[in-house]
Amino acid sequence: MRMSVRLNLPREVDSVPAVRRLLRCALTILRVDRQAGADLEIALTEACANVVKHAAGAESFEVHLDVAEDHCSIDVVDEGSGFDPSAASTPSPDSERGRGLLLIRALGENVRMHSSPRSGSLIHFEKSFA
Repeated sequence: MRMSVRLNLPREVDSVPAVRRLLRCALTILRVDRQAGADLEIALTEACANVVKHAAGAESFEVHLDVAEDHCSIDVVDEGSGFDPSAASTPSPDSERGRGLLLIRALGENVRMHSSPRSGSLIHFEKSFA
């Protein structure tokens, strides 16, 4: 079984838990390992929260979920002002912010981040299930 969903969401805080719940439902239906599912939920939450917080100029954003029994692929796409993925610095140990991209890289596989000024951004990550 495989589920593919393409969502166009408003760039607002309430979109983040909504897309996270949708992913959780798909993972539950496909009986995906809970730890792998939790990793994906955190990475998706961080990617979407970054769009809501930083994608200046974007009114909405898209999330593409492709979930199968052995693999999940996620794209988060916006048409905001863009960012420099290589400029993401490591936050200080006492910082309460700045860990989103690090978490996505740590929890996902085949992570790709592409961004262009005034053209938007794409964050892609995957996860294989045992």
